[in-house]
Amino acid sequence: MLQLRPITEIAYALRIPESALEPYGHHKAKIDTSKLNDKTLSGKLVLVTAITPNKAGIGKTVNTIGLSMALNRLGKKAIAVLREPSLGPCFGMKGGAAGGGASQVEPAVDINLHFNGDFHAITSAHNMLAALLDNHLYQNRHIGRWKEVYWKRVLDVNDRSLRHMLSGLGGTAHGVPAETGFDITPASEIMALLCLADGAEDLLHRINRIILGKDQNGNMVSVGELGFGPAIAILLKDAIKPNLAQTSEGTPAIIHGGPFANIAHGCNSLQATRLALQLGEIAVTEAGFGSDLGGEKFFDIKCRIGGLKPAAAVLVCSLQALKLHGGATEITMKEINAMALEQGMLNLERHLANLSAFGVPVVVAINRFPWDTEPELQWVQEWCAARKVQVAVTECFARGGAGSESLGQLVLETMARTEITAPNWVYQPEDSLEQKVSSIVRRVYGGAGAAFSEAAKKKIKELEQAGYGHLPVCIAKTQYSFSADPKVGTAAAGFTLPVREVVLNAGAGFVVCIAGDIMRMPGLPKVPQALNMRLDEDGTVHGVG
Repeated sequence: MLQLRPITEIAYALRIPESALEPYGHHKAKIDTSKLNDKTLSGKLVLVTAITPNKAGIGKTVNTIGLSMALNRLGKKAIAVLREPSLGPCFGMKGGAAGGGASQVEPAVDINLHFNGDFHAITSAHNMLAALLDNHLYQNRHIGRWKEVYWKRVLDVNDRSLRHMLSGLGGTAHGVPAETGFDITPASEIMALLCLADGAEDLLHRINRIILGKDQNGNMVSVGELGFGPAIAILLKDAIKPNLAQTSEGTPAIIHGGPFANIAHGCNSLQATRLALQLGEIAVTEAGFGSDLGGEKFFDIKCRIGGLKPAAAVLVCSLQALKLHGGATEITMKEINAMALEQGMLNLERHLANLSAFGVPVVVAINRFPWDTEPELQWVQEWCAARKVQVAVTECFARGGAGSESLGQLVLETMARTEITAPNWVYQPEDSLEQKVSSIVRRVYGGAGAAFSEAAKKKIKELEQAGYGHLPVCIAKTQYSFSADPKVGTAAAGFTLPVREVVLNAGAGFVVCIAGDIMRMPGLPKVPQALNMRLDEDGTVHGVG
């Protein structure tokens, strides 16, 4: 049985003072960053991202954790910096998000379930804001109804029945009738702004910037104007603090925030990343899904807002995922298939080109599965070598940090010979919102451009006239394709991205552009992961993760 180190020992090794540590039991804690004296960002930042995900499994989180452990084995003070799991996918199709095998963060069950209460606090803060707004509308009926209300409610579940609904029914005594719906908590603007806030003061500032809707005169109304901000900030007073845990080998792990990359910006909190750069020599972080989603948003949103300069990027792939992209099926993807593997490399090639365009050196990690063959592994390595791409085979799921030492060595060598500079951006702040979206489609997705619905065009015009045109854009689309069609995998090209809706996240500081059929409230699969879970009499949890 794995023996975890007391969290106080993990904190001591990082020189976190006792006054800044707030333990949640024996193996978890929060860190009050305001009580840390040295805020110098002396560490180097490594991004771990992946090819386009599919049902074969790729192993991005496993390799993020494995790389952090490998770097420690190689004598470096490395820290894993991860997002918090959502209960929606955990009980749905994807399962937990704490890694797996010999490469996971611990205590894994606690991290996957209610981890230190952050998601619940964010859900409560978001819905309290909805309640305060509804009460404001109810109490001021005599003044006149608002022209439009933007703010929905959220829950951290996958529940398609909540996507569209009516509220306030039953007459005027029961509220103001309205057409509304629920998003999942990782899509909440509260989640996004918490992950981009620079401490408690900036958190309140961002909350006050949230736009809730338009009044009867067509003027945008903010949280600050209605005086709701301080109460919402109080609900987040603990959630704003990053969480400290450990990997299966005792490597420190800072886990904080969890926006999805297909409907939000897909990165852990800026505070957590900066904290890891303060406390360690190397911070190993991840961005959700493929480099076209979490990766692009990591650079164009998180790094731009936070002034971060990544030293290297790791692109994770697996043979079976590549073969599935190349035409193999879920039944045949484990079999030797040179044609499917070669065709699937088009996806890897596109992601390599995208990451290289950001001006960050890239290392490829082939996540080895037990059934992978040496000839196919060798073929992928030779393919990379022919293109002067550094590559390593990893076995961290089975062997932990030892299974990623070759990757760790390559990352160290790459960072040693590379000058760290700010990333190359896909677009500039002065570009119009439509230009920003089109630049991402052409330069990152490989498409011809974007087509905006009339509603999207109207919203963009409104936002630009209101002074929000300088904000970054966050495209919400399927994670299974470069296009908006999840059935078009591998390396879709020449398509037009259909943008159906545009949402202002003024508090977070970006504009969400919703493309295709992507939903901000997912549904459960035919056989949810929840059906495979059980709790023993001694409290042992099975099936989570």
